[in-house]
Amino acid sequence: GWCPLSPAGAQSPQLLGEPPWTPAVLWDEGTLTCQGSGTSGDTTWYKDGKRWGQKGHHQLLVIRSGNYTCDRPGTGRSPTVRVSADWLVLQAPAQALLEGDTVTLRCRI
Repeated sequence: GWCPLSPAGAQSPQLLGEPPWTPAVLWDEGTLTCQGSGTSGDTTWYKDGKRWGQKGHHQLLVIRSGNYTCDRPGTGRSPTVRVSADWLVLQAPAQALLEGDTVTLRCRI
């Protein structure tokens, strides 16, 4: 299912990732969805600080590693989601975790 990759309750748009692991890895062929106030047609995507992709789509298929954010007018830019192309990645579930929680980690090669 969908899982926020940024803190809940923030006023800025939120990036939701599928599959719901962090850091995201390029070979999962994942998607990012920008959720926030305003219409999805107002979404602007950024990769490594520069405009990326076609404006207006609230969902982005990730095909390159980098740092992604989205922007919605009136609410600003989302927190950054890093997509890794490293050969070895330790992943954790993307949901918020508290000390003492039991968590499953994945070592991806």
